[in-house]
Amino acid sequence: MRTDLELALECAVNVYHRYALQRPLDDFLSRSEFSKLLKEEAEPFLRNTAPPNTSTDTYINQLFTKADANRDGRLKFTEFLSTLSLVAIDAHNRSHQGSGGDHGHDHDHGHGHGHRH
Repeated sequence: MRTDLELALECAVNVYHRYALQRPLDDFLSRSEFSKLLKEEAEPFLRNTAPPNTSTDTYINQLFTKADANRDGRLKFTEFLSTLSLVAIDAHNRSHQGSGGDHGHDHDHGHGHGHRH
């Protein structure tokens, strides 16, 4: 039986290829392919993780700029993964904001950085 994480990782690879293997046919995401991918696959998630007073387009551009480590104007798969980690980190941080701070989760960010849910 496949785990949720295994399915999520496989999905990330498949989504990347669906957008990266468009025109031009290469294994990279241009800024426009990256934007299209996030808008079509994760717009509600992005709206909830974008910093306050930041539009989705501005947030996508910020993510692209942070992820484009070699500054070649396109993202290879490893750079795309770093983008997913940035979005996941933003989502995690925002899950601790608001009333109650942790939305009912028993998080422990002590010295071991472990999580208890």
